[in-house]
Amino acid sequence: MKIVLSFALTCILAFSCEQNPKNVTHKYTNDLIHETSPYLLQHAHNPVDWKAWSPKVLEQAQKEDKLLLISIGYAACHWCHVMEHECFENEEVAQVMNQNFINIKIDREERPDVDQIYMDAIQMISGQGGWPLNIVALPDGRPFWGATYVPKDNWIKSLEQLAQLYKKDKPRVTQYATDLANGLQAINLVEVEKDKELFSLEELKTTVSGWSQYFDTFLGGHKRAPKFMMPNNWDFLLHYATSENKPEIMEFVDTTLTRMAYGGVYDHVGGGFSRYAVDTKWHVPHFEKMLYDNGQLVSLYAKAYAVTQNELYKNVVDESIAFVQEELLDESGGFYSSLDADSFDKNGELEEGAFYVWTEKELTELLGDNFGVFQDYFNINSYGFWEDDNYVLIRDKSDEEIAEKHGLSSSDLHQLIETSLQTLKKERSKRPKPRLDDKILTSWNALMLKGLVDAYRYLGNKAYLDLALKNASFLEREMLKKDGSLYRNHKKGKSTINGFLEDYATLVDAYISLFEVTFDEKWLNLAKNLLDYTQEHFLDANSGMYFYTSDEDQSLIRRSIEVEDNVISSSNSIMAINLFKCAKLYPEKNYGDRAEQMLKNVQKDFVRRGQSFSNWLHLVLYLNKNYYEIAIIGEDYKNIGELIGKQYLPHSILVGAENQGSLGILQNRSVPDKTMVYVCMDGACKLPVSTVEEALEQVQD
Repeated sequence: MKIVLSFALTCILAFSCEQNPKNVTHKYTNDLIHETSPYLLQHAHNPVDWKAWSPKVLEQAQKEDKLLLISIGYAACHWCHVMEHECFENEEVAQVMNQNFINIKIDREERPDVDQIYMDAIQMISGQGGWPLNIVALPDGRPFWGATYVPKDNWIKSLEQLAQLYKKDKPRVTQYATDLANGLQAINLVEVEKDKELFSLEELKTTVSGWSQYFDTFLGGHKRAPKFMMPNNWDFLLHYATSENKPEIMEFVDTTLTRMAYGGVYDHVGGGFSRYAVDTKWHVPHFEKMLYDNGQLVSLYAKAYAVTQNELYKNVVDESIAFVQEELLDESGGFYSSLDADSFDKNGELEEGAFYVWTEKELTELLGDNFGVFQDYFNINSYGFWEDDNYVLIRDKSDEEIAEKHGLSSSDLHQLIETSLQTLKKERSKRPKPRLDDKILTSWNALMLKGLVDAYRYLGNKAYLDLALKNASFLEREMLKKDGSLYRNHKKGKSTINGFLEDYATLVDAYISLFEVTFDEKWLNLAKNLLDYTQEHFLDANSGMYFYTSDEDQSLIRRSIEVEDNVISSSNSIMAINLFKCAKLYPEKNYGDRAEQMLKNVQKDFVRRGQSFSNWLHLVLYLNKNYYEIAIIGEDYKNIGELIGKQYLPHSILVGAENQGSLGILQNRSVPDKTMVYVCMDGACKLPVSTVEEALEQVQD
């Protein structure tokens, strides 16, 4: 859908409010002008009297007995922009909204805690959800109606009816909201399973077998459209295939990663992945590019490269990091959140994918003699056609097949394709760029940090470690408070919003991973301190799980407990694995007992819905099989650690020091003039060895 925007709104979307030309005037300005979120700022000049989410706004609503209209979206959301243009820019719509409601606009990426609750609500109301997410709630925040995208006339009609219903039959509305709030509480309960046996390897085999019925073994991913990348799904299956020697599962993982890298969902010109494909063959993406996807996919492809040595996977890692550096890296060392799906086309209209697509005429003129091979390589034919004369580049053959067909050597083909893509990148740089969401989020940065660490670990590129250290230091400097807590959000030198469990869990994970490649105990200490902070401020003493919000924050309807793995793994599954790993290094703590109890609490759903708990399933393998602490002590500890670390060893944690560090596992193990490797399980070590090969043999026992 193409949208022609008013000049004023176009300026906001294209440049953000801080960058607007000074001579641009606006008929309307609401309270969102004081926010930093690009998404909220996009609505700052709507005629709707928007407010940002805050306890004061809820207090105002209750004082005035006025319904809340809560609209949730994010900057890269195409349909959010459509609804804004059709509804929220419209004065007739604004009059209805302002007269009958207190209108709250929320950036879901800043406030995932609020988004979780209202997303659960709309799914209970209608059976489906998505963004924009629009909720009508009682003045105290309890919802009773919800919808996603709604066209203007239907929107006005619905709001007028809801306002009248509240005036005429408030008890009925209140009762429905009360019942819905009780339902929201009930679906969030986690039962304590004290007497359960741990999920077994045989049960895990049954889980994967049932899950595999949904595998698309030809095109990769699951048998459905749209197709999301779901990195935690393939990350677990990679672990399972190698741990349990399942070549058929490994073949499926390879097929999936190859097809994703071949697809239009991957940006062949500029690197990096879009959020998902709307079709079954990974061809046409929903074109927004998110930091969280790319951070996790860099990790995944780096691990897959360690297992397979497939150059395609290495190229994906290199090109994706190059994209993130070029488009999302702030000079402070933090990473921005996303690039929008929409950009301006040659007619000056805002259109999804305009920056990324090509016509055959354009490609012919730009590539000249190279077009014939390029056309075959990237399917400038019916397979690669999208709509309106536009093609989205997609591969379906290997380099070897194309080279043989055209009588080229592999190196000549590579050079031709590389030259062609550089030509297209240069031409694409002349187009209006997609809009940037330049807020910096702790958890998404932690996912990218983990990706950089894994890229360094498995590919050996020192530049990736340098970038990781810069980002890790940024997070410590700007997002970590003096009291040990975290901020969620950073924009233009200012950190705001208390962190959520997702922020703590992902950063603990990233810092542990950074410690494993640097052996700098600073990062491990930071991880442990954050872990202990969550114990004090996020733990649900009844279930042993962790709330999504801190006890320092005001609770709305419920304190959510997130357990199901989605596009990002659930905060509780990441926490459980963090606890398990820290138990290996700090056995005096009860971290391991907590991790085990958390797993028992959620494992009842594994067999039926394994893909929704894929990150938890790593813990099943860890607890049922040998898990090793690999300790390296001596002058050459860093070099040996690097060589061992390059191997894909998910069932181990790596520590090292020249003499001895503060960790118990490193104490009293130093041998003069030698570097020794100790392979241990729960602190009990095998005979020390002095070579990488000997150490790896012990790990494989």
